[in-house]
Amino acid sequence: MKTLFDVSGKVAVVTGGSSGIGAMMAQGLIENGAKVYITARKEERLMAKAAELSELGECIAIPADLSNVEGIEALVAVVSEREEKIDILINNAGANWSAPIEDFPEQGWDKVMDINIKSIFFATQKFLPLLKAAGNADDPARVINIASINGIRNSGMPTYAYTASKSGVINLTEHLATDLASYNINVNAIAPGFFPSNMTKQIVENDGMTKMAISQIPRGRMGAPEDIAGTALYLCSRASSWMIGQALVLDGGMISRP
Repeated sequence: MKTLFDVSGKVAVVTGGSSGIGAMMAQGLIENGAKVYITARKEERLMAKAAELSELGECIAIPADLSNVEGIEALVAVVSEREEKIDILINNAGANWSAPIEDFPEQGWDKVMDINIKSIFFATQKFLPLLKAAGNADDPARVINIASINGIRNSGMPTYAYTASKSGVINLTEHLATDLASYNINVNAIAPGFFPSNMTKQIVENDGMTKMAISQIPRGRMGAPEDIAGTALYLCSRASSWMIGQALVLDGGMISRP
């Protein structure tokens, strides 16, 4: 029981790991003994975060554009040169676009779908050999897909592609989980609520909007790094080896309100 949440010695890849909840999960894994590769499109921010996290443990940055299969294959090729297996893949890279329904552009729709849903499928597909090499019946490899509470219910904002993509993440997670379980790969999702991140910075940087958002959360606060890191640690460790195909809502009770 004392090692239920142990991830020491495991190798993880966290997409979108340069900021927000991706960086929070990466830090949680690193501080608990995992070797973590973080990737993102903006190289300067990625390298700065990797330098910061490297003070806590082993963190390696690999710049990559995951909006297309070529970028995903390039990332997998670099990781494959360094590792014979990966124990954990966290598909966290995400994008958003907000516009009234009358004006919502195809460009915005495609950008969000490419990052939020297409990249999850093809990253999982391309990393499959390394994941298969890591998993066994007692300690499966793990894939964690980052969904959102906005994929479960209407956010009230004109973020149509985001809603559709995150709903798709939840259903894709269930489908992948049943297909990959026989390879000793567990697939689950986290559906976060209000956390400080680049996507929510317009709210976080506005006191009035922050108070309004928090007023909708029964727990009375936004999410903290420990909240998302702790949930990721659970899904990456022996503690969750029998959990497959689930989306854990992490929102302080926001969508449970009447």
